[in-house]
Amino acid sequence: MRLGLIAGNGRFPFLVLEGARRLGHDVTIIALREETSPALEAAAGGDPPADLHWISLWQLGKCIAILRDAGVTRAVMAGQVKHPKIFSGGVPDLTTLTVLRRLKTRNTDALISAVADVLADHGIELENSTMFLQQLLARSGVLTGRSPTEDERADLEFGYRIADAIAGLDLGQTIVVKDRAVVAVEAMEGTDVVIARAGQLAGAGTRVVKVAKPAQDMRFDVPVVGIPTLSAMRAAGATVLSVDAGMTLVLDGDAFYTQADVEGLTVVGRARPDDHGSDR
Repeated sequence: MRLGLIAGNGRFPFLVLEGARRLGHDVTIIALREETSPALEAAAGGDPPADLHWISLWQLGKCIAILRDAGVTRAVMAGQVKHPKIFSGGVPDLTTLTVLRRLKTRNTDALISAVADVLADHGIELENSTMFLQQLLARSGVLTGRSPTEDERADLEFGYRIADAIAGLDLGQTIVVKDRAVVAVEAMEGTDVVIARAGQLAGAGTRVVKVAKPAQDMRFDVPVVGIPTLSAMRAAGATVLSVDAGMTLVLDGDAFYTQADVEGLTVVGRARPDDHGSDR
């Protein structure tokens, strides 16, 4: 099929492109000038080559026109768009302006859901963003060589209730706890920044809890971790990371867990009620 790839920042779009090609799909890429790595242009020239078009974050109408002209009826959103850029005062085209005027709130879910609805109105359905990357979803159980201590487990259990509540409010998906106290809560700054802030506030020995939203839409804004997450934890003195199994994309695959072991960090996949994953 002809697949559309709407690419944000990070490695996620590269992995989707690779997965789509592996299954023989032709890909038309929409790259965002404010976010997408220029290296994606070189990756697009692989085999088979993918069409790549650069647009602004605020050019939804142009995005739709490009995808329709290419015959795209199914698309994937992959890669982060930094939340502050959504509110940075760009000049929206008419289609984007129409979307913004419909919104009662401008949180992530409301905004991207509205974009998905407009795409669907033009015959373009958004697919599960991990559809080509199922092998990279975190499994349940202890995913590293070191298991959490009793104290670390107590912090994680304490953190789950708080993190789930915050994610349900679409404030963020990550909190950092220490000694059964919430040290830092993610808002627009992103996971690595909130981990660093927690280290500054509470020193070493923090634990990081990253969750999916209670009704996580797997088409967009799925939880993502990678080796940079481990680097942020090491720098801040954090010892444990918990992610939601079956719903968190581990960008570096097995290399992520290997690096965690090298750093002496523990990674846990929390089994949610609807998760049937198995231990790594």
